[in-house]
Amino acid sequence: MTIAPGMLRGMVAGPPSKSVMQRVLAIVLLRNLSLKIFNAGSSADDDVLKEILKQAGFILEEIEPNILNIIAPVEKQSFTEISFGESGLAARMMTPILALRNERIKLIAKPALEARPMTFLEDVLPMLGVEVKSIGARFPAEIKGPMKIQDVSVDGALSSQFLTGLLLAFSMHANDDVVIKVRNLVSKPYVELTLKVISDFGLPIPKNEGFEKFYFQGNAALKTSPTQYTIEGDWSAASMWLVAGAIAGPITVSGLDAFSAQADKKILEALMDAGASLSIEASQITCDPATLKAFQFDATDCPDLFPALAVLACYAKGTSVIEGLNRLEHKESNRALSIQSELGKMGAEITFQDNLMLIRGGALIGAELHSFNDHRIAMMCAIAALGAEGDSRILGADAVRKSYPNFFGELGRLRV
Repeated sequence: MTIAPGMLRGMVAGPPSKSVMQRVLAIVLLRNLSLKIFNAGSSADDDVLKEILKQAGFILEEIEPNILNIIAPVEKQSFTEISFGESGLAARMMTPILALRNERIKLIAKPALEARPMTFLEDVLPMLGVEVKSIGARFPAEIKGPMKIQDVSVDGALSSQFLTGLLLAFSMHANDDVVIKVRNLVSKPYVELTLKVISDFGLPIPKNEGFEKFYFQGNAALKTSPTQYTIEGDWSAASMWLVAGAIAGPITVSGLDAFSAQADKKILEALMDAGASLSIEASQITCDPATLKAFQFDATDCPDLFPALAVLACYAKGTSVIEGLNRLEHKESNRALSIQSELGKMGAEITFQDNLMLIRGGALIGAELHSFNDHRIAMMCAIAALGAEGDSRILGADAVRKSYPNFFGELGRLRV
């Protein structure tokens, strides 16, 4: 994909949040629900969960674009093999849910996900009575349940996604009072999002003690689940458009929940600290070009913002400092190195210092860039190219299908 520098103008709807969509589909499987979903996601990651539902016997009907009708099966189907594609959330969240079954299930993934560590396979699941076969705590793997719902301690330093799966499984199947103890938890907002979706669908909400202990009451009653649900807009994708608005806008993003539990809502704080011109309304947010200044930002709990923040810093006067570098190694690419490499080709000066990324703002030039098959790096390169001198060519641009298949279509539509 070749991106020429230029201005954007108009309104774009924030795409459906895959973080919410995948959690909702996981609960559909857990509770064996029939559900009509509005603003349903259609990314490659969402499709992984849809395929799992189909394997379980659910009927999925796309009534019209972004409206998905799910019909629960009368009889549950057995699983023998599950593919998680490239979705880290699906892999970490669904493995403990699948381990509830008294079945031997092979878990496979595409090479990009096979390279990512899944330490819970060897560190936690065996403590819960699950038989696990894996090499180096990576996929492919094989599990055999049923998983025992009992007291357990987990390390949340690498990801909160496995904890999400445990919270869902324990909420549904705790027959006795049990507790999940968590140490070194990162991405707390994503756990808050999980608890919100648990509440939305009538599952018992665990008592939360400072995100270090989650208490579940045995045989707690399930509440009535909704028959319709609307997926909120995705703040991760919206961050790219809002940064684009700050350097090449104005752009208005609609469909975002200003009270969302999504971690990436914090992009608004970074934009305000950088001096961006923001107009925040109940149903939409507009970002206009402005003279940007260097900023400091802690992205430890929202590491998916790093690519958008890096572009913002490139167009800000001075040296910006972004904390949370150690969260980037095990993404779709080693995202810290990907950011440094590709924006560096455009003339950006990016250095690392312990857990910090330092970016000195300055003029960018067009270059030949690569996504490293990372959807957020592909989007980062496209937004950075808007204010550069000369065209940029992005190899592997189709990586955006993982989370935002229509990203480049929307980018073209917004061109002035």
